[in-house]
Amino acid sequence: MSAFDDTPTREIFTPSGLNRLVRDLLEDALPMGVWIEGELSNVARPASGHVYFTLKDANAQVRCAMFRTAASRLRFRPVDGMHVLMRAKVGLYEARGEFQLVADHMEPAGEGALQREFEQLKTRLGAEGLFDPGRKRPLPAFARRIGVITSPSGAAVRDVLSVLGRRFGLAEVEVLPVPVQGREAPPAIASMLRRASASGRYDVLLVTRGGGSLEDLWAFNDEAVARAIHASAVPVISAVGHEVDFTIADFVADLRAATPSAAAELLVPDAADLGRQLDRLRQRMATLMARRLQAAAQRTDQWQARLSAQRPQARLARDAQRLEALRRRLVTSAGQSGALRRARLERLQSRLAAQHPRLRLSPARLRLADLRQRMAAAMSRRIERDRLRVTEQARTLHAVSPLATLERGYAIVFDERDAVVRRADDVPVGERVRVMLAHGELRLRRDV
Repeated sequence: MSAFDDTPTREIFTPSGLNRLVRDLLEDALPMGVWIEGELSNVARPASGHVYFTLKDANAQVRCAMFRTAASRLRFRPVDGMHVLMRAKVGLYEARGEFQLVADHMEPAGEGALQREFEQLKTRLGAEGLFDPGRKRPLPAFARRIGVITSPSGAAVRDVLSVLGRRFGLAEVEVLPVPVQGREAPPAIASMLRRASASGRYDVLLVTRGGGSLEDLWAFNDEAVARAIHASAVPVISAVGHEVDFTIADFVADLRAATPSAAAELLVPDAADLGRQLDRLRQRMATLMARRLQAAAQRTDQWQARLSAQRPQARLARDAQRLEALRRRLVTSAGQSGALRRARLERLQSRLAAQHPRLRLSPARLRLADLRQRMAAAMSRRIERDRLRVTEQARTLHAVSPLATLERGYAIVFDERDAVVRRADDVPVGERVRVMLAHGELRLRRDV
Protein backbone atom coordinates (compact mmCIF):
# COMPACT_ATOMS: atom_id res chain seq x y z
CA MET A 1 0.00 0.00 0.00
CA SER A 2 1.31 3.37 -0.91
CA ALA A 3 2.11 5.91 1.78
CA PHE A 4 -0.25 8.37 0.05
CA ASP A 5 -3.36 6.18 0.15
CA ASP A 6 -4.86 8.10 3.08
CA THR A 7 -4.40 11.54 1.44
CA PRO A 8 -7.70 13.23 0.37
CA THR A 9 -8.50 13.38 -3.35
CA ARG A 10 -6.50 16.13 -5.00
CA GLU A 11 -7.36 18.32 -8.08
CA ILE A 12 -4.46 18.25 -10.46
CA PHE A 13 -4.04 21.13 -13.01
CA THR A 14 -2.12 21.37 -16.17
CA PRO A 15 -0.16 24.61 -16.68
CA SER A 16 -2.72 25.85 -19.19
CA GLY A 17 -5.62 24.91 -16.92
CA LEU A 18 -4.02 26.67 -13.96
CA ASN A 19 -3.30 29.78 -16.02
CA ARG A 20 -6.88 29.78 -17.29
CA LEU A 21 -8.21 29.50 -13.70
CA VAL A 22 -6.01 32.37 -12.52
CA ARG A 23 -7.06 34.48 -15.50
CA ASP A 24 -10.74 33.88 -14.75
CA LEU A 25 -10.21 34.73 -11.07
CA LEU A 26 -8.50 38.01 -11.96
CA GLU A 27 -11.13 38.99 -14.51
CA ASP A 28 -13.99 38.11 -12.13
CA ALA A 29 -12.38 40.06 -9.28
CA LEU A 30 -11.88 43.20 -11.39
CA PRO A 31 -14.51 43.03 -14.13
CA MET A 32 -14.59 46.82 -14.75
CA GLY A 33 -10.85 47.24 -15.01
CA VAL A 34 -8.62 49.65 -13.06
CA TRP A 35 -7.03 53.07 -13.42
CA ILE A 36 -3.28 52.89 -12.99
CA GLU A 37 -0.47 55.43 -13.19
CA GLY A 38 3.21 54.82 -13.83
CA GLU A 39 6.24 55.22 -16.09
CA LEU A 40 6.52 53.62 -19.53
CA SER A 41 9.48 51.46 -20.48
CA ASN A 42 10.31 48.91 -23.19
CA VAL A 43 7.72 50.46 -25.52
CA ALA A 44 7.35 48.46 -28.74
CA ARG A 45 5.09 49.14 -31.76
CA PRO A 46 5.23 46.21 -34.18
CA ALA A 47 3.72 46.31 -37.67
CA SER A 48 0.47 44.86 -36.34
CA GLY A 49 -0.38 48.26 -34.82
CA HIS A 50 -0.50 46.91 -31.25
CA VAL A 51 1.58 48.59 -28.52
CA TYR A 52 3.48 46.51 -25.97
CA PHE A 53 5.20 48.11 -22.98
CA THR A 54 6.03 47.83 -19.28
CA LEU A 55 4.44 50.12 -16.67
CA LYS A 56 6.61 50.59 -13.60
CA ASP A 57 7.18 52.60 -10.47
CA ALA A 58 10.09 52.63 -8.02
CA ASN A 59 9.32 49.17 -6.62
CA ALA A 60 7.49 47.07 -9.22
CA GLN A 61 6.54 46.68 -12.85
CA VAL A 62 3.85 44.98 -14.90
CA ARG A 63 3.65 43.95 -18.55
CA CYS A 64 1.00 45.76 -20.59
CA ALA A 65 -0.56 45.68 -24.05
CA MET A 66 -2.75 48.06 -26.01
CA PHE A 67 -4.31 46.54 -29.09
CA ARG A 68 -4.53 48.33 -32.43
CA THR A 69 -8.11 49.68 -32.12
CA ALA A 70 -7.39 51.41 -28.80
CA ALA A 71 -3.89 52.46 -29.91
CA SER A 72 -5.32 54.26 -32.96
CA ARG A 73 -7.22 56.61 -30.64
CA LEU A 74 -4.08 57.85 -28.86
CA ARG A 75 -3.47 61.60 -29.22
CA PHE A 76 0.26 61.26 -28.48
CA ARG A 77 3.12 58.82 -29.15
CA PRO A 78 4.08 56.73 -26.08
CA VAL A 79 7.82 56.67 -25.46
CA ASP A 80 10.10 55.28 -22.75
CA GLY A 81 10.21 57.41 -19.61
CA MET A 82 6.80 59.04 -20.16
CA HIS A 83 4.53 59.21 -17.10
CA VAL A 84 1.01 58.09 -18.05
CA LEU A 85 -2.42 57.40 -16.62
CA MET A 86 -4.32 54.53 -18.22
CA ARG A 87 -7.46 52.45 -17.86
CA ALA A 88 -6.91 48.70 -18.28
CA LYS A 89 -8.35 45.26 -17.64
CA VAL A 90 -6.36 42.94 -15.42
CA GLY A 91 -5.58 39.56 -16.95
CA LEU A 92 -3.12 36.76 -17.49
CA TYR A 93 -1.33 35.83 -20.72
CA GLU A 94 -1.97 32.08 -20.61
CA ALA A 95 0.73 31.00 -23.05
CA ARG A 96 3.51 32.21 -20.74
CA GLY A 97 1.68 32.51 -17.47
CA GLU A 98 2.47 36.22 -17.30
CA PHE A 99 0.35 38.68 -15.37
CA GLN A 100 -0.53 41.59 -17.70
CA LEU A 101 -2.78 44.61 -18.23
CA VAL A 102 -4.71 45.26 -21.43
CA ALA A 103 -5.17 49.05 -21.78
CA ASP A 104 -8.06 50.64 -23.63
CA HIS A 105 -7.27 54.31 -22.73
CA MET A 106 -4.04 56.22 -22.03
CA GLU A 107 -3.18 59.88 -21.41
CA PRO A 108 -0.19 61.83 -20.06
CA ALA A 109 -0.53 61.65 -16.31
CA GLY A 110 0.25 65.29 -15.51
CA GLU A 111 -2.05 66.77 -18.14
CA GLY A 112 -4.91 64.48 -17.29
CA ALA A 113 -4.70 65.19 -13.57
CA LEU A 114 -4.48 68.92 -14.12
CA GLN A 115 -7.39 68.82 -16.55
CA ARG A 116 -9.56 66.96 -14.04
CA GLU A 117 -8.60 69.44 -11.33
CA PHE A 118 -9.41 72.32 -13.71
CA GLU A 119 -12.87 70.92 -14.50
CA GLN A 120 -13.65 70.26 -10.82
CA LEU A 121 -12.69 73.81 -9.77
CA LYS A 122 -14.57 75.29 -12.72
CA THR A 123 -17.73 73.36 -11.77
CA ARG A 124 -17.47 74.35 -8.10
CA LEU A 125 -16.84 78.06 -8.70
CA GLY A 126 -19.51 78.15 -11.38
CA ALA A 127 -22.03 76.74 -8.91
CA GLU A 128 -21.09 79.54 -6.46
CA GLY A 129 -21.90 82.17 -9.11
CA LEU A 130 -18.37 83.49 -9.73
CA PHE A 131 -18.91 83.20 -13.50
CA ASP A 132 -22.36 84.84 -13.51
CA PRO A 133 -22.56 87.26 -16.50
CA GLY A 134 -24.83 89.54 -14.48
CA ARG A 135 -22.02 90.50 -12.09
CA LYS A 136 -19.53 91.46 -14.78
CA ARG A 137 -18.85 95.20 -14.99
CA PRO A 138 -18.21 97.28 -18.12
CA LEU A 139 -14.79 98.82 -18.66
CA PRO A 140 -14.37 102.59 -18.19
CA ALA A 141 -14.54 104.51 -21.46
CA PHE A 142 -11.38 106.48 -20.59
CA ALA A 143 -9.10 104.69 -18.12
CA ARG A 144 -6.68 107.23 -16.64
CA ARG A 145 -4.55 104.74 -14.67
CA ILE A 146 -4.15 101.07 -15.60
CA GLY A 147 -2.52 98.39 -13.43
CA VAL A 148 -0.88 95.54 -15.38
CA ILE A 149 -0.29 92.47 -13.18
CA THR A 150 2.30 90.33 -14.96
CA SER A 151 5.95 89.41 -15.15
CA PRO A 152 8.02 92.57 -15.78
CA SER A 153 10.38 90.66 -18.08
CA GLY A 154 7.91 88.72 -20.24
CA ALA A 155 6.89 89.33 -23.82
CA ALA A 156 3.30 90.01 -22.71
CA VAL A 157 4.16 93.22 -20.86
CA ARG A 158 6.15 94.52 -23.85
CA ASP A 159 3.19 93.86 -26.16
CA VAL A 160 0.76 95.57 -23.77
CA LEU A 161 2.93 98.66 -23.25
CA SER A 162 3.59 98.96 -26.99
CA VAL A 163 -0.10 98.86 -27.89
CA LEU A 164 -1.14 101.23 -25.07
CA GLY A 165 1.57 103.74 -26.01
CA ARG A 166 0.59 103.64 -29.66
CA ARG A 167 -3.18 103.93 -29.11
CA PHE A 168 -3.48 106.36 -26.17
CA GLY A 169 -0.31 107.83 -24.71
CA LEU A 170 -2.21 109.87 -22.08
CA ALA A 171 -3.15 106.76 -20.06
CA GLU A 172 -0.88 106.15 -17.06
CA VAL A 173 0.24 102.52 -16.99
CA GLU A 174 1.82 100.85 -13.95
CA VAL A 175 3.36 97.39 -14.21
CA LEU A 176 2.67 95.46 -10.98
CA PRO A 177 5.38 92.75 -11.09
CA VAL A 178 4.53 89.18 -10.09
CA PRO A 179 5.83 85.74 -11.05
CA VAL A 180 3.46 84.09 -13.53
CA GLN A 181 4.72 80.51 -13.29
CA GLY A 182 5.72 78.19 -10.47
CA ARG A 183 4.58 77.61 -6.89
CA GLU A 184 5.14 81.17 -5.77
CA ALA A 185 3.02 82.61 -8.60
CA PRO A 186 -0.59 82.01 -7.36
CA PRO A 187 -0.17 83.63 -3.89
CA ALA A 188 1.79 86.51 -5.41
CA ILE A 189 -0.86 87.18 -8.07
CA ALA A 190 -3.73 86.97 -5.55
CA SER A 191 -1.91 89.29 -3.12
CA MET A 192 -1.17 91.85 -5.84
CA LEU A 193 -4.81 91.81 -6.96
CA ARG A 194 -6.00 92.50 -3.42
CA ARG A 195 -3.48 95.30 -2.88
CA ALA A 196 -4.17 96.95 -6.23
CA SER A 197 -7.92 96.81 -5.62
CA ALA A 198 -7.62 98.24 -2.10
CA SER A 199 -5.29 101.06 -3.18
CA GLY A 200 -7.98 102.86 -5.16
CA ARG A 201 -5.31 104.01 -7.66
CA TYR A 202 -6.53 102.15 -10.71
CA ASP A 203 -9.52 102.45 -13.00
CA VAL A 204 -8.99 98.92 -14.37
CA LEU A 205 -6.63 95.98 -13.79
CA LEU A 206 -5.14 93.66 -16.45
CA VAL A 207 -3.95 90.16 -15.44
CA THR A 208 -1.85 88.72 -18.25
CA ARG A 209 0.98 86.50 -19.43
CA GLY A 210 2.12 84.89 -22.68
CA GLY A 211 1.26 81.45 -23.98
CA GLY A 212 2.45 78.09 -22.68
CA SER A 213 1.39 74.60 -21.73
CA LEU A 214 -1.36 73.77 -19.26
CA GLU A 215 1.28 73.49 -16.53
CA ASP A 216 2.78 76.86 -17.50
CA LEU A 217 -0.61 78.58 -17.20
CA TRP A 218 -1.63 76.74 -14.03
CA ALA A 219 -1.08 79.77 -11.74
CA PHE A 220 -4.18 81.33 -13.34
CA ASN A 221 -6.28 78.24 -12.51
CA ASP A 222 -5.73 78.78 -8.78
CA GLU A 223 -8.78 79.23 -6.54
CA ALA A 224 -7.19 82.07 -4.54
CA VAL A 225 -6.49 83.99 -7.75
CA ALA A 226 -10.07 83.43 -8.94
CA ARG A 227 -11.55 84.71 -5.66
CA ALA A 228 -9.23 87.75 -5.66
CA ILE A 229 -10.46 88.66 -9.16
CA HIS A 230 -14.08 88.17 -8.05
CA ALA A 231 -13.56 90.40 -4.98
CA SER A 232 -11.80 93.21 -6.89
CA ALA A 233 -13.34 96.65 -6.46
CA VAL A 234 -12.40 97.65 -10.01
CA PRO A 235 -12.99 95.84 -13.33
CA VAL A 236 -10.47 93.11 -14.20
CA ILE A 237 -9.46 91.94 -17.70
CA SER A 238 -7.86 88.51 -18.09
CA ALA A 239 -5.54 87.86 -21.06
CA VAL A 240 -3.68 84.64 -20.37
CA GLY A 241 -1.94 82.67 -23.12
CA HIS A 242 -3.07 82.46 -26.71
CA GLU A 243 -6.55 82.66 -28.21
CA VAL A 244 -7.20 78.92 -27.72
CA ASP A 245 -6.12 78.93 -24.05
CA PHE A 246 -8.78 79.26 -21.34
CA THR A 247 -8.14 79.55 -17.59
CA ILE A 248 -10.31 79.94 -14.51
CA ALA A 249 -9.20 83.59 -14.40
CA ASP A 250 -10.79 84.11 -17.85
CA PHE A 251 -14.17 82.90 -16.59
CA VAL A 252 -14.14 85.02 -13.39
CA ALA A 253 -12.80 88.25 -14.93
CA ASP A 254 -15.13 91.00 -16.09
CA LEU A 255 -13.74 90.58 -19.61
CA ARG A 256 -11.55 87.94 -21.28
CA ALA A 257 -9.19 88.98 -24.08
CA ALA A 258 -7.74 86.49 -26.54
CA THR A 259 -4.18 87.84 -26.25
CA PRO A 260 -2.30 90.50 -24.23
CA SER A 261 -2.25 92.80 -27.29
CA ALA A 262 -6.01 92.39 -27.74
CA ALA A 263 -6.51 93.29 -24.07
CA ALA A 264 -4.52 96.51 -24.53
CA GLU A 265 -6.72 97.48 -27.48
CA LEU A 266 -9.81 96.94 -25.32
CA LEU A 267 -8.42 99.03 -22.45
CA VAL A 268 -7.99 102.38 -24.20
CA PRO A 269 -9.50 104.17 -27.19
CA ASP A 270 -7.51 104.98 -30.31
CA ALA A 271 -6.11 108.53 -30.06
CA ALA A 272 -6.42 108.91 -33.83
CA ASP A 273 -10.13 108.07 -33.64
CA LEU A 274 -10.57 110.57 -30.80
CA GLY A 275 -8.82 113.23 -32.89
CA ARG A 276 -11.15 112.56 -35.78
CA GLN A 277 -14.13 112.71 -33.43
CA LEU A 278 -12.97 116.08 -32.06
CA ASP A 279 -12.57 117.35 -35.61
CA ARG A 280 -16.14 116.28 -36.38
CA LEU A 281 -17.37 118.06 -33.24
CA ARG A 282 -15.50 121.23 -34.20
CA GLN A 283 -17.02 121.09 -37.67
CA ARG A 284 -20.49 120.57 -36.19
CA MET A 285 -19.99 123.53 -33.85
CA ALA A 286 -18.80 125.74 -36.71
CA THR A 287 -21.74 124.64 -38.85
CA LEU A 288 -24.18 125.31 -35.99
CA MET A 289 -22.73 128.77 -35.40
CA ALA A 290 -22.93 129.58 -39.12
CA ARG A 291 -26.55 128.45 -39.20
CA ARG A 292 -27.44 130.58 -36.19
CA LEU A 293 -25.72 133.62 -37.68
CA GLN A 294 -27.53 133.04 -40.94
CA ALA A 295 -30.88 132.74 -39.11
CA ALA A 296 -30.20 136.00 -37.24
CA ALA A 297 -29.33 137.74 -40.50
CA GLN A 298 -32.53 136.44 -42.06
CA ARG A 299 -34.57 137.77 -39.13
CA THR A 300 -32.89 141.16 -39.52
CA ASP A 301 -33.75 141.16 -43.21
CA GLN A 302 -37.34 140.29 -42.36
CA TRP A 303 -37.58 143.18 -39.92
CA GLN A 304 -36.13 145.53 -42.50
CA ALA A 305 -38.62 144.22 -45.06
CA ARG A 306 -41.51 144.79 -42.65
CA LEU A 307 -40.27 148.32 -41.99
CA SER A 308 -40.03 148.97 -45.70
CA ALA A 309 -43.52 147.57 -46.19
CA GLN A 310 -44.91 150.44 -44.10
CA ARG A 311 -43.89 152.80 -47.00
CA PRO A 312 -43.68 156.18 -45.17
CA GLN A 313 -43.49 157.99 -48.51
CA ALA A 314 -46.85 156.56 -49.56
CA ARG A 315 -48.45 157.61 -46.32
CA LEU A 316 -46.94 161.06 -46.68
CA ALA A 317 -48.35 161.34 -50.19
CA ARG A 318 -51.81 160.31 -49.01
CA ASP A 319 -51.70 162.85 -46.22
CA ALA A 320 -50.60 165.54 -48.66
CA GLN A 321 -53.53 164.68 -50.92
CA ARG A 322 -55.88 164.84 -47.99
CA LEU A 323 -54.46 168.21 -47.00
CA GLU A 324 -54.97 169.48 -50.49
CA ALA A 325 -58.54 168.30 -50.47
CA LEU A 326 -59.13 170.00 -47.19
CA ARG A 327 -57.70 173.21 -48.55
CA ARG A 328 -60.01 173.02 -51.52
CA ARG A 329 -62.94 172.45 -49.25
CA LEU A 330 -61.83 175.39 -47.17
CA VAL A 331 -61.69 177.63 -50.21
CA THR A 332 -65.06 176.45 -51.48
CA SER A 333 -66.75 176.76 -48.10
CA ALA A 334 -67.62 180.42 -48.47
CA GLY A 335 -70.27 180.26 -45.77
CA GLN A 336 -67.73 179.43 -43.08
CA SER A 337 -65.89 182.15 -41.36
CA GLY A 338 -62.22 182.67 -41.99
CA ALA A 339 -61.39 182.18 -38.34
CA LEU A 340 -63.09 178.77 -38.24
CA ARG A 341 -61.33 177.71 -41.36
CA ARG A 342 -57.96 178.84 -40.03
CA ALA A 343 -58.53 177.06 -36.73
CA ARG A 344 -59.48 173.87 -38.49
CA LEU A 345 -56.50 174.19 -40.80
CA GLU A 346 -54.18 174.58 -37.83
CA ARG A 347 -55.62 171.47 -36.19
CA LEU A 348 -55.13 169.51 -39.37
CA GLN A 349 -51.58 170.73 -39.66
CA SER A 350 -50.89 169.67 -36.08
CA ARG A 351 -52.33 166.21 -36.73
CA LEU A 352 -50.31 165.96 -39.91
CA ALA A 353 -47.12 166.92 -38.08
CA ALA A 354 -47.85 164.30 -35.41
CA GLN A 355 -48.10 161.63 -38.10
CA HIS A 356 -44.84 162.61 -39.79
CA PRO A 357 -42.82 159.48 -40.80
CA ARG A 358 -39.67 160.78 -39.13
CA LEU A 359 -41.35 160.37 -35.75
CA ARG A 360 -42.05 156.65 -36.43
CA LEU A 361 -38.72 155.91 -38.08
CA SER A 362 -36.64 156.96 -35.07
CA PRO A 363 -38.14 154.37 -32.60
CA ALA A 364 -37.83 151.69 -35.29
CA ARG A 365 -34.14 152.49 -35.75
CA LEU A 366 -33.59 152.38 -31.98
CA ARG A 367 -35.30 148.97 -31.74
CA LEU A 368 -33.25 147.64 -34.64
CA ALA A 369 -30.01 148.82 -33.02
CA ASP A 370 -31.02 147.21 -29.72
CA LEU A 371 -31.77 143.90 -31.43
CA ARG A 372 -28.40 143.96 -33.18
CA GLN A 373 -26.61 144.60 -29.87
CA ARG A 374 -28.51 141.75 -28.17
CA MET A 375 -27.69 139.40 -31.03
CA ALA A 376 -23.98 140.31 -30.91
CA ALA A 377 -23.90 139.89 -27.09
CA ALA A 378 -25.59 136.48 -27.34
CA MET A 379 -23.10 135.35 -29.98
CA SER A 380 -20.18 136.56 -27.85
CA ARG A 381 -21.48 134.72 -24.77
CA ARG A 382 -21.95 131.52 -26.75
CA ILE A 383 -18.48 131.69 -28.28
CA GLU A 384 -16.95 132.40 -24.83
CA ARG A 385 -18.76 129.39 -23.28
CA ASP A 386 -17.50 127.11 -26.06
CA ARG A 387 -13.97 128.52 -25.70
CA LEU A 388 -14.02 127.90 -21.91
CA ARG A 389 -15.29 124.33 -22.41
CA VAL A 390 -12.55 123.55 -24.95
CA THR A 391 -9.95 125.14 -22.62
CA GLU A 392 -11.20 123.02 -19.68
CA GLN A 393 -11.03 119.83 -21.75
CA ALA A 394 -7.48 120.67 -22.83
CA ARG A 395 -6.56 121.34 -19.17
CA THR A 396 -8.05 117.97 -18.14
CA LEU A 397 -6.07 116.15 -20.86
CA HIS A 398 -2.90 117.96 -19.80
CA ALA A 399 -3.48 117.02 -16.13
CA VAL A 400 -3.30 113.29 -16.90
CA SER A 401 -0.28 113.67 -19.20
CA PRO A 402 3.02 112.20 -17.95
CA LEU A 403 4.66 115.46 -19.10
CA ALA A 404 2.64 117.37 -16.48
CA THR A 405 4.14 115.11 -13.77
CA LEU A 406 7.63 115.84 -15.11
CA GLU A 407 6.93 119.60 -15.06
CA ARG A 408 6.37 119.36 -11.28
CA GLY A 409 9.98 118.27 -10.81
CA TYR A 410 9.66 114.52 -11.06
CA ALA A 411 11.78 112.30 -13.29
CA ILE A 412 11.44 108.86 -14.91
CA VAL A 413 14.42 106.48 -14.80
CA PHE A 414 14.86 103.84 -17.53
CA ASP A 415 17.38 100.99 -17.51
CA GLU A 416 19.43 99.90 -20.55
CA ARG A 417 16.40 97.92 -21.80
CA ASP A 418 14.20 101.06 -21.61
CA ALA A 419 12.21 99.54 -18.74
CA VAL A 420 11.03 101.87 -15.96
CA VAL A 421 13.18 101.52 -12.81
CA ARG A 422 11.12 101.45 -9.60
CA ARG A 423 13.74 100.18 -7.12
CA ALA A 424 17.45 100.94 -6.85
CA ASP A 425 18.14 97.21 -6.45
CA ASP A 426 16.85 96.66 -9.99
CA VAL A 427 19.93 98.46 -11.42
CA PRO A 428 23.20 96.50 -11.08
CA VAL A 429 26.37 98.36 -10.15
CA GLY A 430 28.04 99.70 -13.28
CA GLU A 431 24.87 99.66 -15.40
CA ARG A 432 23.88 102.86 -17.21
CA VAL A 433 20.48 104.43 -16.72
CA ARG A 434 18.61 107.18 -18.60
CA VAL A 435 16.85 109.88 -16.54
CA MET A 436 14.00 111.63 -18.35
CA LEU A 437 13.29 115.18 -17.08
CA ALA A 438 10.72 117.76 -18.09
CA HIS A 439 13.32 119.35 -20.35
CA GLY A 440 15.94 116.94 -21.65
CA GLU A 441 17.55 113.72 -20.40
CA LEU A 442 20.55 112.65 -18.28
CA ARG A 443 22.75 109.59 -18.81
CA LEU A 444 24.05 108.18 -15.47
CA ARG A 445 25.88 105.10 -14.28
CA ARG A 446 25.41 103.44 -10.91
CA ASP A 447 28.71 103.31 -9.01
CA VAL A 448 27.58 101.78 -5.71
